[in-house]
Amino acid sequence: MTQKKTILITGSTDGIGYEAAKTLIEAGHTVLLHGRNPEKLAAKIEALQPLSSGAKLSGYICDLSSMAEVEQLAASVAADHDTLDVLLNNAGILKTSNPITAQGHDVRFLVNTFAPYRLATRLLPIIPKSGRIINLSSAAQNPIDFDALAGRKQLSEMEAYAQSKLAITIWSRALADEIGKDGPLVVSVNPASLIGTKMVKEGFGIAGKDIRVGADILVESAIGKSFEGRSGEYFDNDAGAFGRTHPHAENPAMIAKVMAAIEAVMVGLA
Repeated sequence: MTQKKTILITGSTDGIGYEAAKTLIEAGHTVLLHGRNPEKLAAKIEALQPLSSGAKLSGYICDLSSMAEVEQLAASVAADHDTLDVLLNNAGILKTSNPITAQGHDVRFLVNTFAPYRLATRLLPIIPKSGRIINLSSAAQNPIDFDALAGRKQLSEMEAYAQSKLAITIWSRALADEIGKDGPLVVSVNPASLIGTKMVKEGFGIAGKDIRVGADILVESAIGKSFEGRSGEYFDNDAGAFGRTHPHAENPAMIAKVMAAIEAVMVGLA
């Protein structure tokens, strides 16, 4: 019998996050849902409740572009649960009407890179050695402009997205190395290119691939045996296998440079 796990999925009110949550709930796992809109989150919890075999579903509101709210999310999850078996950093953003915050930071970097990093580091104390931190990356990964990362320069939406996804891939490897073999697994995952999510439809104007392609790999990454022992690696669902990622995510000097930049920005975002 599969051990039942407690799993936090960010961005789980629609798209592949919602579909993965549905599958995991049906399998008897405790899924902590996250969304930005209270009404939408409540509606999704109501829709999923019949699948949960009577167990009450938990939902958490958080705008991931606000580090103060991210801190509160982590504190609330830690207060409610002694153990978090899986943190699935699924939420991501490409297109938004307000891409730059009042402080000058690009929302893509905040949501796609900094928020999941803050969540991972804050929740690490309640993630067991057998636990997992799964970070959603992308096939789109471009070299990082450090001025843009720090909020000193604006980029196009696709460029900011691709750079933010390389950044999350890099910190995934760095955190895995820091934790070592005796700690939770940390893996970055490209769930597949151009899946039929709201992001793809809004960003590219196409229907995209079957959404289950991405949802299924999220479920496998959270609880599947194929991810055991693969900490620090990158799974490319376009290829259906673990493999090489951007050269900067495999270069120790570049990884150290990016991590120093991320840490410096995080201090200002505290």
